[in-house]
Amino acid sequence: MNDDLISVAKILNFHGIKGEIKAGFSKGREKQIEALKKVYIKKNNDYTEMNVTSVRFHKHFAIIKLKEMQTVNDVEEYKGCDIYITKSEVENTLENNEYLISDLIGMDVYDEDGGNIGTVSAVGENLASDLLSIKDGNGKEHLVPFVKALVPVVDLKGRKIVVNNIEGLIN
Repeated sequence: MNDDLISVAKILNFHGIKGEIKAGFSKGREKQIEALKKVYIKKNNDYTEMNVTSVRFHKHFAIIKLKEMQTVNDVEEYKGCDIYITKSEVENTLENNEYLISDLIGMDVYDEDGGNIGTVSAVGENLASDLLSIKDGNGKEHLVPFVKALVPVVDLKGRKIVVNNIEGLIN
């Protein structure tokens, strides 16, 4: 089951006295956090399923109320634990041209003429866009901005990405 789960937040502390969770999450995941209905909390390599009754945001944190947590002590028990949801739930909140990093890793990358460039080994971030790290057959890493102009095709089913290999992009 854990292969089907993706971490979306971390329990930082309690909020108030009624068992609400103060959770930290990555910027840009607000939509996924807001849509939470059922979560899995990992503690000591065990996953406990819990039901979300409400979600709101305060400053840069999510305030989450779980049906199973009624007191500060209930939250204290899970402080520092990660909150997971199913991969299918995450996929349902993705917009066009949004992908899970785990889906991109390992995909084969080709140039527009069908020549194999390599395999996606990582996805990083910079201020302008995400970056695909592509490892070629010689073990050399190439960073390609993950923008439509340079990466026109992402075929998840075919496990293939096409990169417009403009001069100097991949040497």
